[in-house]
Amino acid sequence: MSSTTPTDLFLSLTPHKVIEAVEAAGVLCNRVCYPLNSFENRVYEVECEDRTRIIAKFYRPGRWSRSQILEEHRFLAELADAEIPVCPTRPFPDGETLKQIDHIQYCLFQRTGGRAPDELGDDMFARLGRLTARIHNVGAAGTAEHRVRLSADSYAREDLGWLAERKVIPAGAERRYLAAARAVADVAEERLSGVEAHRIHGDLHPGNLLLRDGALHVLDFDDMVVGPAVQDLWLLLPGRDAVARRQREIFIEGYEELRRFDRSTLALVEPLRGLRMIHYAAWIARRWHDPIFPRTFPHFGAEAYWHDEASALEEVLELSRAGGAAAPDEGADEAPPSGTKYFWDLN
Repeated sequence: MSSTTPTDLFLSLTPHKVIEAVEAAGVLCNRVCYPLNSFENRVYEVECEDRTRIIAKFYRPGRWSRSQILEEHRFLAELADAEIPVCPTRPFPDGETLKQIDHIQYCLFQRTGGRAPDELGDDMFARLGRLTARIHNVGAAGTAEHRVRLSADSYAREDLGWLAERKVIPAGAERRYLAAARAVADVAEERLSGVEAHRIHGDLHPGNLLLRDGALHVLDFDDMVVGPAVQDLWLLLPGRDAVARRQREIFIEGYEELRRFDRSTLALVEPLRGLRMIHYAAWIARRWHDPIFPRTFPHFGAEAYWHDEASALEEVLELSRAGGAAAPDEGADEAPPSGTKYFWDLN
């Protein structure tokens, strides 16, 4: 009896297997198939028999259930119906949007050309505010009972339990890191209490934006969650300096042209930052069996790494308790935090 698991098959996906899967679902292909950059899932560009290009996305086994993925697809379809510039799934010939091969779930998207925005200026942030409000208007009009709800448990405590149980954190850093992380989770839980939550993108950072013919498109909804609107703000504007605060105000002004924004939830920015940092560390640890992760994160796991993470979480905790922002003159020329800290590719 073979001991090969779905994860083994996922990690060994080849262009040949991708084409086999796409054709098994009724879409005839040429032999053109090549991988696109992605950590969490496996994504390929495939040429169909009529020479059009499509994107085939294979979901990492164990990450999302079928019901959760279909809720992602349903949200995308609702957004597209509302004429919001997203990339909805391309149905298979039988009308379904999700198929499975060797216990690996996969779907198709029409290839969308475009480029990453070169620079996000004031005008772009106003546009992003309006675009995000439109997404949230659709998100609030429906439900997603199977999707993750962004909380201190789902984004921190469950991960911390997993890290502690498997002794991932070196003994010399474990006590400090866990103390800081648990304190951040407690603050996040308190501040999330009573805050309105609905379907949001959940991973709305600049890397998930595409500019095409002057229009902004939003990509990669597979990390959609039920959570507060401010999550989709701070990821676009993660900086702590005066420039970031001014740009947040421009974003909110654009947002409020179409939807009310609860400014009291800006106090969640630092706690949400901390939750994401905790979730990020656990995400890398959970994926260490995938060869791409040790190659990409060579310093992960060292005691110095965890002390650095603890320091960052302690800073988050300090700023959270101080009101959630650096002093007015602090870091006036500070660049936004590194993309590697908050903007990992989960897609």
